[in-house]
Amino acid sequence: MAKNGPPIRVLSTLDPSAPHVFTAPTKKIHDSQDVSAFLTSKAYTDIMTWLLQLNRSMFPLKLGDGTSQSWAINSDAIQFSAPIRQLQRLLLSLEDIIQEVPPDTGPRRFGNISFRRWCEVVESRTPDLLKECLPAELLQKVSPDGHGVTAGEELKAYLVGSWGSGQRLDYGTGHELSFLAFLGGLWKLNAFPKAEPGVEERAIVIGVIQPYLDLIRKLIKTYTLEPAGSHGVWGLDDHSFIPYIFGSAQYSPAITDSDLTPEEGSLPDSPDPSGVVKANIVEKERETNLYFSAIGFIYDVKKGPFWEHSRILYDISGIQTGWGKINKGMVKMYNAEVLSKFPVVQHFPFGSLFSWDYDPNAIPPPSTAHATSGPQARPVAPDLGQASIATPRPTPGAGTQAPWANSAAGTRAVPPTGGTAAPWAATRKEVIPGGATRIPSAISDTSRVPPGPMAPTRAPWASSQPPPSQSGDAEVHTKAPWAK
Repeated sequence: MAKNGPPIRVLSTLDPSAPHVFTAPTKKIHDSQDVSAFLTSKAYTDIMTWLLQLNRSMFPLKLGDGTSQSWAINSDAIQFSAPIRQLQRLLLSLEDIIQEVPPDTGPRRFGNISFRRWCEVVESRTPDLLKECLPAELLQKVSPDGHGVTAGEELKAYLVGSWGSGQRLDYGTGHELSFLAFLGGLWKLNAFPKAEPGVEERAIVIGVIQPYLDLIRKLIKTYTLEPAGSHGVWGLDDHSFIPYIFGSAQYSPAITDSDLTPEEGSLPDSPDPSGVVKANIVEKERETNLYFSAIGFIYDVKKGPFWEHSRILYDISGIQTGWGKINKGMVKMYNAEVLSKFPVVQHFPFGSLFSWDYDPNAIPPPSTAHATSGPQARPVAPDLGQASIATPRPTPGAGTQAPWANSAAGTRAVPPTGGTAAPWAATRKEVIPGGATRIPSAISDTSRVPPGPMAPTRAPWASSQPPPSQSGDAEVHTKAPWAK
């Protein structure tokens, strides 16, 4: 609870003195209609609460003398507790298994078959690895009758699901979600020490999540893993999402425990978002920031102009209202494009720690004509200490006409020929090269895109036209090329 300020909701922990029945996590989402049930479940509320709790911890801290403390990846200001260091050893043990299972040397167009063996070895060793890094009394917690599933078995399901699919030889945001749930399960089981708000949470982000992402990137490069369900150039990232949330928080305005999470502005001296296309800035910032660390990995594995292979990130880099605005949009986009998408959450298992049970405080998602093809992203349950990430109900007919259609009488709607717009960017009138005027779309952000598993993450009116040549220019402009 924030002092003299609005309540900041945190993920609740289990009462050690109260009985708790653990259950084996099982698949519950079998079709797109089940996603609507997920969006009103206790698991969904807990996941969003946990995500926002970690996100808030990464905002710089406003100090009493008027200065601020930011949280870099290599910051000495973050102290790691014993559980954090034990989880770091777990990740190092998993990395060592790569040496035991080298990639197959034969020619292969897609993922390396040796990753399947790596996953098998990891799954077989997970119980022992958990015993090495977590207290026995935590892992061996059982139901009051002394029989049945243990806490360790629930945790294993999420940890095993965190590394990608050995069957499909791919990795994506669904696996990233599983690791987020693994850490959330540990939090619920009181595995981390009690501390001031944000202290242990930011240690989890910097001390565990960032090393996890480093391990994932090594797995992707070693075994050439395919993106799981990627939207290609119209997706935010082929593999990950949460580093963009936490990384944008690192650059956002400083806050106190009693402040609301800011929705615009930047920390003084933070790099401009347009730095994502400048190699020297990316190389410098990737060492200290999760957002640029993820951008740097894109440069490691992709060639060609940034605007061409990462158009959503390219467009976001032109936002002028600061990293706070980007952070807010990233949270909204995660809700809409990860948690509300059947292809992503279909494999997420539900047990007692992340329960399929209905949350009586849940806000039911609006029913639409598109319900059969996928769910509509819904608002987070109130009181989360973060602005609502609601998805407005589409206007009548919004999904049945071209998004750029102009309803004015006598005006012919012409599809624009310009570049992309950030999904949450405000609609504005823009001049396209050649003197034409870009028609503002009725759909101003990703939350207004008609629902469905394949709903795009980009503004639906965007075209693939590249920015104009900047011959002789050492830098590529990241704003829309027609912008004034």
